[in-house]
Amino acid sequence: MSVPRTALRTGIQLGLRTTLGAQSAKLSSHAIPRASIARQTLQARKAFHTTAPRPYKTIQEAKAKSKTGPFSWKAGLLFVLAGGGLIAYFRYEKQRLERQRIRDMSKGIGKPKVGGSFNLIDQDGKPFTEKDLLGKFSLVYFGFTHCPDICPEELDKMAEMIDMVKKDVGNVLLPVFITCDPARDTPDVNKQYLKEFHPDIIGLTGEYDEIKRTCKAYRVYFSTPPHVKPGQDYLVDHSIYFYLMDPEGDFVEAIGRNFTPKQAADLIESHIKDWTKPLRKD
Repeated sequence: MSVPRTALRTGIQLGLRTTLGAQSAKLSSHAIPRASIARQTLQARKAFHTTAPRPYKTIQEAKAKSKTGPFSWKAGLLFVLAGGGLIAYFRYEKQRLERQRIRDMSKGIGKPKVGGSFNLIDQDGKPFTEKDLLGKFSLVYFGFTHCPDICPEELDKMAEMIDMVKKDVGNVLLPVFITCDPARDTPDVNKQYLKEFHPDIIGLTGEYDEIKRTCKAYRVYFSTPPHVKPGQDYLVDHSIYFYLMDPEGDFVEAIGRNFTPKQAADLIESHIKDWTKPLRKD
């Protein structure tokens, strides 16, 4: 009995489909689900690529930070201010210690190097001694009223110094003018001369020998002749310094012509501010 060709072909096709289907089902039963594979892959990628969160919001912030380094402008400003403050403090202390050294040098045992006792007459004809300087800082200048140029210039500077010091620290400075020419500089001459510069300046004169002794005590050079006749013409030469004395009558510092009034006033005020004992303000 013969089988038709169409039926035979159909049977072969059905057999092949059945076999392939069974193999596919067998493979599918051992395979990992696709959803699980995708999930595991995503987790692995996250674990591999996970890093710390960005500390900067933008690239510009990151670039700016890389340029400045670990220090900010605030930290730099604070460092500069602190450094400047320390430098200023150490400079002030150095200057204060130098002023203290100068004062200590003038307070040696025995006779002081500059300054001492004297007995003169002021512009009102009253006696004036070194004791009248006590209680205040005093600024002593030696000159003469017939001086053509240097003395007027220095007395103008002295007037400025007096006003600056009085404005900043009060009436604690006693300005004194001592003549090197007692033959011509009488009390009344001194009075008329000094009122042209400043009313606070005290003018002192006296006998030739007492003037000479006072100049020697202050280490002042002067060349006034001892015996001068009325109307006689002569030259007077002398040292040009302001002598700063402390309230106890001790020498502090000599201020030369190279100082401007402001520089001299600042120096005087520094010594006054360093003084810790009471001061007269009359």
